[in-house]
This record gives sequence, structure tokens and C-alpha cells, in this order.
Amino acid sequence: MIQAALRAIPAVEKVLQSLGDTGMPRPAVAAVVRRELAAIRATGKIPEVESVVKRIRETLLRLKRTRLQPLINGTGIIIHTNLGRAPLGAAVVETLGSIAAAYNNLEYDVDGGERGSRAGYLEHNLALLCGAEAATVVNNCAAALVLILRHFAAVPSREVIISRGELIQIGGGFRIPDILEASGAKLREVGTTNKTSLNDYAKAIGRETGLILKVHRSNFFMGGFVDSPATAEMATLARKKRIPLVEDLGSGAMVMTEKIGAIEHEPTPAEVLKQGVDLVCCSGDKLFGGPQAGIIAGKSKWVAALKREPFFRALRCDKLILAALQTTVDQYLSGDAETSTPVLQMLNTPNETLRARAAKIIAALEGLGLEARVGAGKAQIGGGTLPRSIIPSVTVDLLPVNVSLPEFAGRLRAGSPSLIGCISGGRFKLDLRTIFPAQDEEVARLVRAISADASPSAPR
Repeated sequence: MIQAALRAIPAVEKVLQSLGDTGMPRPAVAAVVRRELAAIRATGKIPEVESVVKRIRETLLRLKRTRLQPLINGTGIIIHTNLGRAPLGAAVVETLGSIAAAYNNLEYDVDGGERGSRAGYLEHNLALLCGAEAATVVNNCAAALVLILRHFAAVPSREVIISRGELIQIGGGFRIPDILEASGAKLREVGTTNKTSLNDYAKAIGRETGLILKVHRSNFFMGGFVDSPATAEMATLARKKRIPLVEDLGSGAMVMTEKIGAIEHEPTPAEVLKQGVDLVCCSGDKLFGGPQAGIIAGKSKWVAALKREPFFRALRCDKLILAALQTTVDQYLSGDAETSTPVLQMLNTPNETLRARAAKIIAALEGLGLEARVGAGKAQIGGGTLPRSIIPSVTVDLLPVNVSLPEFAGRLRAGSPSLIGCISGGRFKLDLRTIFPAQDEEVARLVRAISADASPSAPR
């Protein structure tokens, strides 16, 4: 009897018909339906058909929301790792469209009519931008570091000298010591957490030394009783001992950041290479404002050697990344980066402009039964970059009447597109520094829709 009842649970085809158009491929929907029906049967309970369809619809909705899609970032975090880091500018997007939609000369010599080198134009201009003899790119900064370590220190297993104060952890739980071990290199720590001297490096250098690694503390800062040698001093020591000095800058700043907004100085590849560093690596999708990539720049003999590594092929960028980087680099060399790169635009936007936009958004929300006011915000760079730099900003502060703040935030996240903000000081805040001006009307529309649908719920 129980088995007969279990067989009464609707079949896959019946559920698919009840779901209607889900906006997802039928095979993907059918797989979810089969899995959910099997889980229901395993409980031994006989639910109503309507509840089965509702459960599956909610599961499909959760799955659909994991699909990569645009959203509105109202958090005030400019390089938000969870939200895709640096957004790309219009010219970069146009380049991507043209390259993606057609064949291209990725590895074709148009002049000679035969196979050509990859990314020659990009590497030439990137070297100019970084003030380097040569440059190349791989798929992210961690990959750049692994490639460098494998070349200089993996075979035979050699030592990488690094200060204990630079054994940092980057996003996602990845740690510099783990990256060193994954590359096959031996870790040789010198100094202490807070103080490392030039002599500490000198005493550690021996026949087993593969390179000296300097890691910029881009995602944290140290103050008080701290000290470390200047980069130029380390470069002099490395040259004397005929050992490469490599610096991982991480953030990828290509301009003097202290001239943009009210933020601190961040070293650039050109700056550290001028001080004598042999190779530098950094990210493409942080302060540089381009796509995810690992930029490597420095001495031409070392860059050429890295490109000859068999492992280089596993880390190389595809045509779309190369195209996006190419356009971004050209904008910097042309002097247009600050007006065409969204990250730099956000940093440069004056608060007066943001306040005017906030006033228009609030005016569009009148009569909705929620409190709305212009607030003061504190935007951040994010992406493990310039942790001490807090940028004064402007927020739209909302206080719903009929729903709790968490539910209000959840409904906006579930909107189309998702609108992401934060709850602070008893208000839901949207920081306009990370919301594009073209999105202001969309923000007002989403808030209006949520407010109109709001019904009495949990108390605030």
C-alpha cells in the first residue's frame, strides 16, 4: 500500500509540465526534478502535488541565481572580489564583442601569412607601461608567482628567501607559503614578523638560494616597532650575490594612487623595477582596472625564460583576456585611463556629484511608505588593496515600514537585477560610489517594486 502511494508521487514529465517555462534548459530542469523527486520518495511521505511543484520551483530558482549575471553593487567596495572585482569600461567591452564574434589573428602573422607569435602587441605596450625591458601575462597573479617560483626554485628544489612579515594570506584562504610549496620551492624564512634587516637576507643566501622574494603587504598594514630594508638596498644585495629579486605587488596600480581621491601611495611596477627589482608580478583586475590576469614585467632574459617554460602554456590567457588587456593598456598609454577605466572613475568622482544623484533617487521614491534620506558613506578599495584608505562617499539610506531590514535586503538581492547593499546604523544603505549613474533609475525601480509588494512581516 505504501509503495502504491509512493508511486502516486507525480512523474518527471508531469512536474515539468506544471513548472512551465523556467528560463533554463530542459535537461538541466529535468535533472533537478529527478533529484528532488527521488529525495521526496526517500522520506516515505506523500506530499500534495502542489507542494512538490513549489519545492522544485524554489530549488530551480536557487540554482538559477547561481548563474553568472550582472548585478548592482551598492556596497561601496570598489574592487569587490565576490562581485567580480574591476568592471570593464565601454571601449574594453566593445573590443571584447568584436574579437569574440569573429576570427582573429591570435597566433597568425598577417604580414607573412603564417603562424605568428601570441600577444606581441600587448606585451610590447605592457612593457612600456611598466617601464620594463619585457612583459607577459598569465591567467592571474597567483599563477604568475607559481610560474616564477617553478622556474627559479623548483628544479632542483632550491630555496626562496622571504621575510616572515611577508608570509601573507590572500583571498579565498590561499597563503604565500602554500603557493611556495605548490611550486616545489623550499621556503627560507628570515627576520621576524615585525622586523627584518638587510643582514637577515644576506646571511640566508647560499648555494641553495634560488631567488629573493618580496611580497607587498597590499591587504594589511603594520605599524609601531616595525622595519624592513628598502627595495633598492635589497636589489643591490641581490645583484652582488647574482640572485634574482622578485616582487609580488598584488594590486596592480599603474598610476600614482595618492593623486586619486584621498588614498595612500601604492607602488607601481615601474617604480619598483626602477629600484632594481628583476621581475615584478601583479593583478590585472584590481587597481589596474582590467580583466583577471597576472602581469609579469622585468628583465627581458627572465621574461623570455618564463615563456619557454612548458608550464607557461597551462597558464596562458585566452583571446578575450588578451583583447581586454590590450585595450586597457592602450588607454593608459594614451592618457585616457582615468576617464575610461571604471575603477579610476569611481575613485575620482566628487561627493557633490554623488549627492546630486542621491537626491534624484530619493525624489523618485516619494510616496512609497518608506523613509529615505541622503547619508554619509565610507567607501573602500577592496580586493586586498590599500586597507587603510577610506574614501568619503554618499549613500541612500532606506528604512522600510512593513518589512524587517534583513527581509528588505533579501528581496532586493532577489530582484532582477540583484541590488546589493548593506545594513548599518538601523538603515539599509546603498553607496553611490559603486553604483553607475546609468543604474540610478534601475535602483529606484527596484526599490519601488519591493516597497509596493511589501506586506506586514517581521518587526524591524
